[in-house]
Amino acid sequence: MSEAASAPAGQAAIGDSEFDRDTALVRRAPGVYDIDLSAGWAIGNAVNGGYLLAVLGRALADALPHPDPFTITAHYLTASRPGPAVVRTDVVRTGRTLSTGQACLVQYDEDGSEVERIRVLASYGDLDALPDDVRTSAKPPAIPPLEQCVGPEDGPASVSSGSSITDRLMLKLDPATAGWAVGRPSGKGEMRAWFGLADGRDADPLSLLLAVDALPPTAFELGLSGWVPTVELTVHVRCRPAPGPLRVSITTRNLAGGFLEEDAEVWDGADRLVAQSRQLARVRLG
Repeated sequence: MSEAASAPAGQAAIGDSEFDRDTALVRRAPGVYDIDLSAGWAIGNAVNGGYLLAVLGRALADALPHPDPFTITAHYLTASRPGPAVVRTDVVRTGRTLSTGQACLVQYDEDGSEVERIRVLASYGDLDALPDDVRTSAKPPAIPPLEQCVGPEDGPASVSSGSSITDRLMLKLDPATAGWAVGRPSGKGEMRAWFGLADGRDADPLSLLLAVDALPPTAFELGLSGWVPTVELTVHVRCRPAPGPLRVSITTRNLAGGFLEEDAEVWDGADRLVAQSRQLARVRLG
């Protein structure tokens, strides 16, 4: 639903990347879209929550008069599986600078009954129309140079086992937050990494929705293992990212009652805070 942007030779352009193809929807009727959720963005048998958020984000960008997500909140109701799905959108309000909409994604059980997987409420605007004024105390995360960081290919085979999504990402972890991969978690609840798409496509507001949920869970650095399903995820997109890899920092301060929060910041190569998020996730204890 958008034209491809130019890109250097050998690098996928925005609009002509695997990410764009796998989040593309077919409009069946006003506000109703069909999509085949790709198994390439799965972790085990479940589709990654950031990829799902990008799918719904793309549907809302088509349904609303403004192009860019400013804030988007998703509640994950049941685990999404690769395969056919339907996205339904509703326009809640439209204004001069912001428009608000909601969307849901549904799939069908073996008996044909409809199951809602995720529900979203979002406000959209135009990032290019925002003023340049920035007043912040936030600082980019201290991450070693990309060549000094480690990816799934550098660790044990079990690190990426059963996770198709790792083949579609350029993910290089800060070694200080990768101890979990060799059985030595730091216990600090931190995860930092360089992030990009494997085909070289530059980041845009929709791919930022993926970036905040693409790193290994902070629970791994707390000494826990297994699936950490998202219950709720809110993302704030602050500006359009500059070309090049992103730096993502995620922290958890409180794990209680089998749930933890993850606060993420995404920084671009111009040292701008381009996205923030908070999610509540469930963890397996014991």
